[in-house]
Amino acid sequence: MAISIRPASDSDREQILALATRLTEGVAEWRDPDAVKQAVTGWVKDSLDESHQDNQTVLVADLDGSVGGFVSVGTRKHWSGAIDGYIGELVVSHEAEGAGIGSALIQAAAEWSREQELERVSVDTGAANTRARNLYKRLGFDEEGITLSIATSQGPPSRN
Repeated sequence: MAISIRPASDSDREQILALATRLTEGVAEWRDPDAVKQAVTGWVKDSLDESHQDNQTVLVADLDGSVGGFVSVGTRKHWSGAIDGYIGELVVSHEAEGAGIGSALIQAAAEWSREQELERVSVDTGAANTRARNLYKRLGFDEEGITLSIATSQGPPSRN
């Protein structure tokens, strides 16, 4: 299977949006699935709508005319003040899993970040998304931050 990475076109929109629901996988089980689906679909629509700006793009893995995956990449200010490349969404279709598409899309996002003269590229993913976390680790990403939460009905443990 020949993988070609290219900028997304308007004709890719429907296929990209169909893949957006893959972003719901690996989300914590206590999150409302309908709200998660609505949120991820909104992120992808926003990325597509803003992809023609200088500081953002959406790239697709073209597999003989069909979209086998996509990545959105832009810039984000780190709390330290540094501007990083930022992978907003990364999705590979079920059918194309295991073919190196995720790696190729991440490499393309890193290249885009280098072209923007950015020193780092970062990505956020769910703690339960072990498949994605393993991919990022294999490609040399270091974990930098972790978000923790607790149900307010449970409350924090008392200090005795």
